[in-house]
Amino acid sequence: MDAMHLVNSRLDALLKKYTALQAENNRLRATIDGQNKAIQRLNKKVQSLDNGMVSVHLGNTNINEEDKEHMRRQLDVVINEIDQILHTLND
Repeated sequence: MDAMHLVNSRLDALLKKYTALQAENNRLRATIDGQNKAIQRLNKKVQSLDNGMVSVHLGNTNINEEDKEHMRRQLDVVINEIDQILHTLND
């Protein structure tokens, strides 16, 4: 009976570990999905800003400093968001 009890307790421990690993796996998959969606959103934003820059460049070569600074800030924000997501993906 002791052997059976030992096998039963080990089986219970393995089942608990398996359940915990499944829960962690599901959580990690959800995190990855969320980060992939955020990356897609940011890529669209970068492309939109890039298209805006091309339009501005083609339409008006005399961009004032205020507009340049505004575009730089927008690009900095987008690049920082992408960096943060890449850092969390690497962790």
